[in-house]
Amino acid sequence: MNTDQLHLEIKDANLSYMLLARQMIQDDKEAAIFRLGISQEMAELIAGLSSAQLLKMAASNMLLCRFRFDEKLLLNMITDYNKDRMMSQAHTTILMTGQPLEVLAA
Repeated sequence: MNTDQLHLEIKDANLSYMLLARQMIQDDKEAAIFRLGISQEMAELIAGLSSAQLLKMAASNMLLCRFRFDEKLLLNMITDYNKDRMMSQAHTTILMTGQPLEVLAA
């Protein structure tokens, strides 16, 4: 994959993420803040973006989203825990809720 193709893929991912984030915030702000791992201030900023601003942000050559888990335990629970999928998701949510947003987003 060449640099131009990579930039287009990043732009597409950014646009999809920003559109999804804005829709989630408009539908249920509190749930979106939790699911996206963002602050109230960031949610308000995203919700207030014009379409032109959103497109400009999406055109960045850096991904606007990132993985929220640094701990191997969280990654393993999401990917390898097969006993009870609902229980695995609940455990993961509890673990992630107990961490500050800065830790999850870093």
